[in-house]
Amino acid sequence: MDQTSTPSPAKPLADAPASTAPAGKGALVDPFGRAVTYIRVSVTDRCDFRCFYCMGEEMAFLRRKDLLSLEEIERLCAAFIRKGVQKVRLTGGEPLVRRNLMWLVRALSRHLETGALKELTMTTNGSQLTKYANEMAACGIRRLNVSLDSLDAEKFSQITKGGHLSAVLDGIKAAQDAGMKIKINAVALKGINEDEIPDMMVWAHGQGMDMTLIETMPLGEIGGDRTAQYLPLSQIRDNLAARFHLSTIPFCSGGPARFSEVEETGGRIGFITPMSHSFCENCNRVRLTSTGTLYMCLGQEDAADLRTPLRAGLDDAALENVITEAISRKPKGHDFKIGREDGKPALSRHMSQTGG
Repeated sequence: MDQTSTPSPAKPLADAPASTAPAGKGALVDPFGRAVTYIRVSVTDRCDFRCFYCMGEEMAFLRRKDLLSLEEIERLCAAFIRKGVQKVRLTGGEPLVRRNLMWLVRALSRHLETGALKELTMTTNGSQLTKYANEMAACGIRRLNVSLDSLDAEKFSQITKGGHLSAVLDGIKAAQDAGMKIKINAVALKGINEDEIPDMMVWAHGQGMDMTLIETMPLGEIGGDRTAQYLPLSQIRDNLAARFHLSTIPFCSGGPARFSEVEETGGRIGFITPMSHSFCENCNRVRLTSTGTLYMCLGQEDAADLRTPLRAGLDDAALENVITEAISRKPKGHDFKIGREDGKPALSRHMSQTGG
């Protein structure tokens, strides 16, 4: 589905040796003393679903020439790993619609073998997992986040504008059969899936999967008012606590979720609350888009252009200096707000462009 070019399958593996720098050497530290050890890399803005809270009816996708090649993405990731990043998450859009993505997965897996990278993972809608799960597991991917907002086939199709729930469920099974652990991510949507959340949680835990709930975020024009969709997770947690025994636990999956253990199911439920409770104080993350734009904060517009210096032929040391300077501008927190007076989203860019 993605219109990007095919990389040579061997050349970068020979020409770009894996990072051997120990974690923490020359580490990236922001102005507030937070070490940046986690990068989310969007490999495409395209997706085979059209979730209504994420994309508008008329989406203008990026042009092929604007996208980083897979070789360029690999080189940037290697630079971040040399600077102490220990976790790389591939995102989209839907990352598995990017042509030849598994080349990139194989290339990045070399850093797992050296120990320079502690985890390589992915966020996916699950639709393509039956094709790629075994190879992903063979490359050292041990965990996946699968975005799934409903277990009702008709409602799922409405949310995704034509997606097939069965394909996602088959993909989840394929990933589990390949030995990967799955965490279900669900966006809490007022009047749409809020009544399903308890049953989805029980289902996920019964399948050996954790579940994380996410508040809808004001990113990108979608042709509607997100205020009608917004559901504070404090309300959802209260509703769950009326039916289940929830105990807050210190478990951390590496992201912003705050987890509770559910006594009745033995599973964990996480809450990502960018709107009702900021998760910025311990932020260790940055996001790289498929065009080479580095966002130091999901909820701010300030960004660094890494594509231009990359294509200008900077050597590794100079490229790392550009990255270090960008991290020196990482803000303290985001500026999300639901229900703005002008009715516009906090940021014009869509989540599919920034990376989930």
